Amino acid sequence: MQPKNRLNVDESKVNDNIARVRRRGGRLKDEYVTLAHGAGGKASATLLEQVFFDEYGNDLLSQGEDSTLLDLDLNGGTLAFTTDSYVVNPIEFPGGSIADLAVNGTVNDLAVGGAEPKYISVGFILEEGLEVETLRRIAQNLRTAAERAGVQIATGDTKVVPKGAGDKIYINTAGIGVVPAGRELGFAKVKPGDRIIVSGPIADHGMAVMMARGDLAIEAPIESDSREVASLVRAMLADAPETRWMRDATRGGLATVMNELAESTGYGVALHDEKIPVQPMTRAACDMLGIDPLYVANEGTFTAVVPEDQTDQALAALHAAGAEGAAVVGKIVEEPAAAVVLVTGFGGTRMVDKLVGDPLPRIC
Repeated sequence: MQPKNRLNVDESKVNDNIARVRRRGGRLKDEYVTLAHGAGGKASATLLEQVFFDEYGNDLLSQGEDSTLLDLDLNGGTLAFTTDSYVVNPIEFPGGSIADLAVNGTVNDLAVGGAEPKYISVGFILEEGLEVETLRRIAQNLRTAAERAGVQIATGDTKVVPKGAGDKIYINTAGIGVVPAGRELGFAKVKPGDRIIVSGPIADHGMAVMMARGDLAIEAPIESDSREVASLVRAMLADAPETRWMRDATRGGLATVMNELAESTGYGVALHDEKIPVQPMTRAACDMLGIDPLYVANEGTFTAVVPEDQTDQALAALHAAGAEGAAVVGKIVEEPAAAVVLVTGFGGTRMVDKLVGDPLPRIC
């Protein structure tokens, strides 16, 4: 069964751009899987394209989104389906836990695809020796997060591996949602002049997890931004119905997501450094460690492309819905094509590439 063409535009341009990006991507030279292959940057993209897509790629996978739209009759709506796995270390950190990430990450992948999240599944892989009280606390976090997100945990599974064969808890999820009739989002709708919005400050999650590991002689009261964004998306789409495209900026951070947008549309992305919201404590921690916040993961922050004439409405809707830090951070431009540039506070520009390597392992 072929997926629906939900966009009233010619998608051949998008498909051509995706094919071009894959052709120009680096050849997979690694003989073994490394942590960099799971970081969401160039190594991840190369592994996905040259192993998984090469071996079992199909029309559904080639949509290239966080959730896939399926051609099923839902009284005018379209079914959205997504899956994810969570292996964060530590499993509890300021502002959240692996349970929060499992629910919020799954719900958010559906929401930024335009879907109303409905159900999730939860599969646990537990390491022998895990304290039952810790597991109970994680289960409580899971229930609370699902209630806040308005989704039902419909099914699940539990496996236990010998001590040393895992790391306390791994969680796998799948999520199902419904895209209402008439709601259309996608790379093909993006046009030059469109504005780019982020729903809040970036880099809080990755830095919170890094601080919680205790590997660094640094203490900072930074909390993860882990939250569901379905309520924010719903409010924004109500007031800015012509929103073009959305994505939650998780692994690889805002920089990597913007590169994916530029490569898939063929247009350029111009970001303004001084307009990108970063909490003062988070920026200070990044500066001390020599980490660019553009590449740090988020778990409750998404980016959206909206038409210029609906930008004010979109921003006002996000602010009213509780995303006080939402801001316009850039726009879509024709040149440089398929690239991301950052306009600095001094008026200069620099190119922004995808994440290379793995500076923040195990953040989701």
